[in-house]
Amino acid sequence: MLKPIQKITLDNGLQIMLKEIHTAPIVSHWLWYRVGSRDEIPGKTGASHWVEHMQFKGTPQFSADELEKMVARTGGVWNALTYLDWTTFYETMPADKIDLALQLEADRMVNSTFDPDEVASERTVVMSERQGRENSPGFLLGEAVRAAAFRVHSYHHEVIGDTADLESMTRDDLYNHYRAYYRPNNAILTMAGDFETETVLRRIGELYDAHPLGEEPTRARREEPAPRGEHSLTVEGPGETTIVNVVYHSPAASHPDFFPLLVLDSLLSGPSGLNLFGGGGISNNTSRLYTALVEEKNVAVDIAGGLPATIDPFLYSLHLIVHPQKTAAEALAVLDGEIRRLQDNPPTQKEIDRAVKQARALFAYGGESITNQAFWLGFSEMFASYEWVTKYIDCLAAVTPADVQRIAQTYLQPKNRVVGTYLPYNHSH
Repeated sequence: MLKPIQKITLDNGLQIMLKEIHTAPIVSHWLWYRVGSRDEIPGKTGASHWVEHMQFKGTPQFSADELEKMVARTGGVWNALTYLDWTTFYETMPADKIDLALQLEADRMVNSTFDPDEVASERTVVMSERQGRENSPGFLLGEAVRAAAFRVHSYHHEVIGDTADLESMTRDDLYNHYRAYYRPNNAILTMAGDFETETVLRRIGELYDAHPLGEEPTRARREEPAPRGEHSLTVEGPGETTIVNVVYHSPAASHPDFFPLLVLDSLLSGPSGLNLFGGGGISNNTSRLYTALVEEKNVAVDIAGGLPATIDPFLYSLHLIVHPQKTAAEALAVLDGEIRRLQDNPPTQKEIDRAVKQARALFAYGGESITNQAFWLGFSEMFASYEWVTKYIDCLAAVTPADVQRIAQTYLQPKNRVVGTYLPYNHSH
């Protein structure tokens, strides 16, 4: 993953990161915008995700149908993702067809029409997407837990937005959001694959030089106050399964404690890849929590953990599917026992080595494809810098058993967490 990369900034502020990889005649092209649900205020939640949808609805130059057909004809793939801190659009195509990707992204950065009829039909789409998620107990629980964990900071709401806002937002609300954040000086263009840097840079200049430098977008900077004690909540709904979601306030990805916490997660719940874009599946059944909760005590049927990489402090999340014959309290007691064990005694070096090795393997799987290489270029710049990726392995390898114990003692405290339980309506306990 350590080939030299070219990093250039145009006069209008557009950052460009290019990585030539001549292993296959493929290019992956990504355009990242520094805007996500973190930039939304009540009344406008879900705007970033909805604007991302509108970017597929065409411009005066390219109609939506035309774009769809043109991309399909190249044999390429294209899609987009909206997250807490960013929105990104990508195309992975045969190298000789990549100019289409460059054209369409340069065009829709400034020329999306936001036709009122399209806005109305997309409102229905986004709202039904939201309703679909509400059929998932995990989503309902996660949303309640997140809202409890963040009272002030805008990580409070889900990326999809609140139903009330999806009903009330106007075409102009969305268009103004687009105009404010979709600007060259708020974007990074990343490419990896089979191209010549000089040729591509010339082409990017032709397409983007006329795009004006925008004002710096305003950001809602509201720091979350420290929690004042453990918060517990219950969500009730349909289904058969009791779920427990425990979240601990955790450091931003750029914080030195982030890497020891990744190793702790690998040790406790199995490695989780930070690459939102696929990666190799590594079984978590050697992890401490799986062993204790599922195999030994039989209080859960599955466990998972995760630590997203974010700009601001976010949440380290543990997810337990409770055994049908057991209660949430029984599962939580075993979980707490395992956390105390880690706080009282540092793990062995052998355990750390295995946790690091697994986390590293997952990172390697997530970096192999050309699409993934282009992903990492931009993703890392959203919350840190590409250096964060190049140093990833070294930072993991530097973590000691004492570090992991200290992290457990510092962050995995009851007062630093929210415990959410999903109880099915028909629950008899």
